[in-house]
Amino acid sequence: MRGRDASGRLLAAVALAFLAMAPQGAAASQRLPARGSVEVAFSPADRPETLLIDVIDDARKTLHVQAYAFTSQPIARALINAHRRGVRVEVLADAKMNKRGKGNVLPDLLEAGIPVSLETRYAAAHNKVMIADAEGPACALVTGSFNFTKSAVKRNAENLLVLRDNCNLTGIYLDNWRRHRADATRITRLPWKPGT
Repeated sequence: MRGRDASGRLLAAVALAFLAMAPQGAAASQRLPARGSVEVAFSPADRPETLLIDVIDDARKTLHVQAYAFTSQPIARALINAHRRGVRVEVLADAKMNKRGKGNVLPDLLEAGIPVSLETRYAAAHNKVMIADAEGPACALVTGSFNFTKSAVKRNAENLLVLRDNCNLTGIYLDNWRRHRADATRITRLPWKPGT
């Protein structure tokens, strides 16, 4: 048994050394122990939008959002209500899908005073993520294919996962959100054109 423990420690040390020598920007997947609870909803049969709004309503400190397409008025209203009750809400959205002033809810979020940034570095900033209270203790992570749109609710086949109380996982997503935010362009109004 002691030999296995020593082998395991040796392998862990080698893996850490390898990661430390990896070139900057090189990424590796991360495996974490399962913790907390998982809730799933599929559209159009289930009610993923309602589940997402429940997460927003339960947030107490922070909400970090990454959206590809964002046209859902109910989700926007829930974020605005969270902002008004003192939750720090910040939104990242794909620039190509959301740069117009019409057809998305970003103008409503901006008008309410919620910081919005557009992601321009990628062909598509295709993340659909919401991170609630990442520092815990009641952290929640929302992810899946579910776009924040009426079509995702009514017409598309989508999935939504809510992972609660796994703050290590939530923290990894928050770090990724912050990397994306560092490359994004803060906007104050729409329509938006690159360079403005």
